[in-house]
Amino acid sequence: MGADTGTGVGTGVGIGVRIGVGMGDGAPTIDDLYHHRRLQLVRLALLLVDDLPTAEDVVQDAFAALFRRYGERLAGLDDPEAYLRTCVVNGARSVLRRRRTVRAHVPEREGHAPAAEEYVLLHEEHREVLEALRSLTRRQREVLVLRYWSHLTEAQIAEALGVSRGTVKSTASRALDALGRKLEIAA
Repeated sequence: MGADTGTGVGTGVGIGVRIGVGMGDGAPTIDDLYHHRRLQLVRLALLLVDDLPTAEDVVQDAFAALFRRYGERLAGLDDPEAYLRTCVVNGARSVLRRRRTVRAHVPEREGHAPAAEEYVLLHEEHREVLEALRSLTRRQREVLVLRYWSHLTEAQIAEALGVSRGTVKSTASRALDALGRKLEIAA
């Protein structure tokens, strides 16, 4: 960054001199701020969100909030640039929070479509067990499969699923009870 070059884009020094010259009272208007500080704020937002269109949206939202709250002449606002910077930083934080939430939510994959010959090849009792297993919750199914198919210990299952050993024990117990009830009904 360098000194102000007369365009209003720079270090922020000289806003009182350059902005608001047409106002008579020396106070900047929202138009003045927009024309002289928008690019600086977009750069700030770009560094925070790493995406130009989103950065532009964050800055536009900050200016819209400024206008809604203080109007064209920014009456009652001592430092409009500080207000805008704060709005941009908070807007960028919100964008990053939304991104993190979206990335954390991984939609469930569609169910397994069995091969056409699978139904014919499985014995009747195996089909009943698989149907009952599919009706369990995801965590119950995971615990039982890891325990009885992969032959993992409770400690290994707890580590794999990121839960405590007690949770593994109670989940396995509930899953076996539910599985037993479903198989009794089917029999």
